[in-house]
Amino acid sequence: MIKNNRLTSEDYQENFKDIHPPFETNDAALIEANRCLFCYDAPCIKSCPTSINIPKFIKQIATENIKGSAHTILSSNIMGAGCSKVCPVEKLCEGACVYNLMDETPIHIAKLQRYSTEIAMEKKWPLFKRKASIGKRVAVIGAGPAGLSCAHVLSREGIDVTIFEKEEKGGGLMTYGIAAYKVTPDFCEDEVNYILSIGGIEVKYNQEFGKNISIDQLKAEFDAVYLAFGVGLARQLKIPGEELEGVVDAISFIYELRSNNFSSIKVGDSVAVIGMGMTAIDAATQAKRLGAKDVYIVYRRTQDEMPCTEKELNIAKLDGCNIIWLAAPNEVIGKNGKVTNLICDKMKLGEPDTSGRRSPEPTGETLNLEVDMVIKAAGQMPFEDLVKSFNLENNHGKIKVEQKSITNFKGVFAGGDCVNGGREVVDAVQAGKDGAKAILNFIF
Repeated sequence: MIKNNRLTSEDYQENFKDIHPPFETNDAALIEANRCLFCYDAPCIKSCPTSINIPKFIKQIATENIKGSAHTILSSNIMGAGCSKVCPVEKLCEGACVYNLMDETPIHIAKLQRYSTEIAMEKKWPLFKRKASIGKRVAVIGAGPAGLSCAHVLSREGIDVTIFEKEEKGGGLMTYGIAAYKVTPDFCEDEVNYILSIGGIEVKYNQEFGKNISIDQLKAEFDAVYLAFGVGLARQLKIPGEELEGVVDAISFIYELRSNNFSSIKVGDSVAVIGMGMTAIDAATQAKRLGAKDVYIVYRRTQDEMPCTEKELNIAKLDGCNIIWLAAPNEVIGKNGKVTNLICDKMKLGEPDTSGRRSPEPTGETLNLEVDMVIKAAGQMPFEDLVKSFNLENNHGKIKVEQKSITNFKGVFAGGDCVNGGREVVDAVQAGKDGAKAILNFIF
């Protein structure tokens, strides 16, 4: 049965507390910082999409220059605090750490990054000084990582920025699309406020691109426009029974969870999650933490091809989620309009597809799961109709750009998920920096 308020308030608090706690003491951070070898040709820097000078900020921690450390981080990644919690560091900086070659534990880079940046946010250190306004105005669509990053760089250079955001709060994916035990709503709000504290950035909330505002309107009022409205449309399974009550998409499920009290979120007794990306893991683990008795994660390939990290998979396993490999949804069965079963095709792997992963092929056998809720997490799609309505050059809804940010309209730039189709938060931050650079070149 799908219902809400399954647990006590204490249970919800325990289940959704910070899954990656910070260093307990300053000494603990210093000890970890002093493990760093401070490599001259540091592979960790090369693996960071925003090119944070990691050895430098760790050295600054080791010498107790916390303010300097935070400045080093935030100069490259203004959302360095949030990224320290959500980045797949085992694939990026920590995965590149030379200690891995020695079969030793890599430096806890993310934890050290969190240490410095959270102190900076807590103490409200003004690490950046805005240049005097030069009288130029730029409109940014979307107050997510790409939009905020772009706005901050522009503001530092004396540009007056107005951000148009369709939601009631800024932060984008960080605020509305990531598991609550990774980043809390309060943290996201604090990070957004810290970014905006530089001044010169106005945010207009509840303003939806294509509904309240248009490109022509913005081009007439501003010197340049930066589009960073992300992706958000859930990919459909296109199978019978998808319309039944109890079938929801992961984006909406997580959005509701992030926007309301945990006790108000409905979840089934037995839940099937379709997919094996980060969003699928977040949906599955949170369903379990909301009180679902059984959660099945259904993936059509094997562990070797999964898009999520080993770390994320382990979180799901520790939460008690059941992993079903080589199974693809075929049909949702229902009774009285409500989900009762999910029928899956058992798969085998054939030749690699365009992504380089081996293509799943049906074996002719099926698997019957008794579930009362199905959460679709098979990927996200761009806002194709929106993009086409403004005659933006695109590839199936993903905005086409030149030199990383330039669209087919003079003075209009784009970046982040609306261009790349959906990558990591840190990629969006870098896209915002690239967009700001292109805009500054255009204005000057």
